[in-house]
Amino acid sequence: MINRFLPNEYVKSIFDIHPDKLKEKGIKGIITDLDNTLVAWDVQDATPEVMEWFKLMKKHDIQVTIISNNNLQRVKIFSEPLDIPFIYSARKPLRRAFKRVQKQMNLKKEEIVVIGDQLLTDVLGGNNAGLYTILVVPIVQTDGKITRMNRKIERIILNNLRNKGKIGWEE
Repeated sequence: MINRFLPNEYVKSIFDIHPDKLKEKGIKGIITDLDNTLVAWDVQDATPEVMEWFKLMKKHDIQVTIISNNNLQRVKIFSEPLDIPFIYSARKPLRRAFKRVQKQMNLKKEEIVVIGDQLLTDVLGGNNAGLYTILVVPIVQTDGKITRMNRKIERIILNNLRNKGKIGWEE
């Protein structure tokens, strides 16, 4: 059970995820979280660096879709100017949104990576859907109410994984 929370990879930020490395793994699609993965949870628009990252993925023919548990207004305001498909109120970690995006991308499970900052939503959801998962460090150390609770549970899970020798990185 605890292995469902174990990401395939751990990186500092999305900027450590390069299209060349993804292509080597056969990755053709990215499902990414929004809040504290792409921008801070209280930042409305994409930064110039995030815009460049999206352009880089597009240039290398890697599809990107944002799935977020946040509401329509939040996700739409961020995604539409970038012309990035999105799913809001995704109810992660349930598999439904992940499977929907996989179908929309018309890709095999092995060709998709899930990127996010939370074990309880992004990693667990991606793993449950049979997708490759990459955990990133949250952009900021502050969170909304529900996420603050999730972070406390995550620390317990991370400590458990660390004690079992399953992870070696530091938070």
